[in-house]
Amino acid sequence: MSPTQRSLITPTANALLERALRDKLQRRAETVGSLGELEPLAVRVGLIQNTLKPRFHDPQLVLFASDHGLAVEGLPTPPGHGTAERATQALTGQLPVSVFAHIQGMSLSVVDAGVAERLGAHERLLMRKIAHGTRNARVGPAMTVDQAQAAIRAGMEIGESLPGNVLACAAIAVGGNESAALVLARLAGVPVRELLISHPAMDPNRLTHLLVITQAAQGRHRDVTDPVEVLAAFGGFEMAMMVGVMLVAASRRHLILVDGLPACAALMVAARIAAPVTDYCVFCRSHSHNGLDYALNMFHTSALLELGMESTDGTGATLAWPLVRAAAALLSEVAEGADPGPSRPGGITSRIGDLPAAPAPGAG
Repeated sequence: MSPTQRSLITPTANALLERALRDKLQRRAETVGSLGELEPLAVRVGLIQNTLKPRFHDPQLVLFASDHGLAVEGLPTPPGHGTAERATQALTGQLPVSVFAHIQGMSLSVVDAGVAERLGAHERLLMRKIAHGTRNARVGPAMTVDQAQAAIRAGMEIGESLPGNVLACAAIAVGGNESAALVLARLAGVPVRELLISHPAMDPNRLTHLLVITQAAQGRHRDVTDPVEVLAAFGGFEMAMMVGVMLVAASRRHLILVDGLPACAALMVAARIAAPVTDYCVFCRSHSHNGLDYALNMFHTSALLELGMESTDGTGATLAWPLVRAAAALLSEVAEGADPGPSRPGGITSRIGDLPAAPAPGAG
């Protein structure tokens, strides 16, 4: 069964529930004051879980690691930023993302989707290597279509195995931003240049070098338009696995925290397979790369939290998570007097039911 056939994702739009959520927040604001931007976030969370009393449990942060063949073209990689090295640092608590995940109660996993080197065994390392990195998209497809589909299926299997109802997705990948720019540019029909510019004062020689590489790759695959074929032509194993895990998370009405350019590229592919997947997403950022601004604009959104960081993708998700949790608590935990009120307004029924207040360990 193909990923597209397995994708059954329900849009979150529900006018009756949305009105009830807004009314609930308005009544509360009249007595205790407004909480500003937390309120629309609370509405979003309520719609995702299809309830007036959303609750989260067992939040997961999954970092998908893979190498890209485009890196042989001399993409800039600072010392200590190799994919294998970064993945190991994440697993051993040497990165802020690992520390922040721990103190926020998020379970961190690293997936070896296609790291060129061999990673040492670790209890939080998931070995799902499709190959030792992709091929160079400038000279041929980065992946075969079969490899891309296998990676999507692997992501689905990961999604099905994860506990909790919150998934934060990010990538560790040398060459990942450039490959993501190619995927987004082709699927959205925008100039790749806008996705490559890191900041206004970017070294013009570096930008020219990146444009030569990426435009050559675009020319090599100029006729490819199918989303999975675009992913195979330009993308990475980490993006393909994120496509699969996002589709499963959305099909289960789980919240998805999307962090970074590769995660945005994966979401773009997932949305071409099942458009409502974007209903379940909150966007985060861990660095100020201008290309990410451009990518977020494609989804008509912005990052939940802007801190001016220059850190590993996923860091922003760990810091945004407390805000999401607080937004849900506005609806579920703040006392409403003697009558706690229903989980749904009258007239709303659901085939998935309310989330339990104290879910069993491992419940998805």
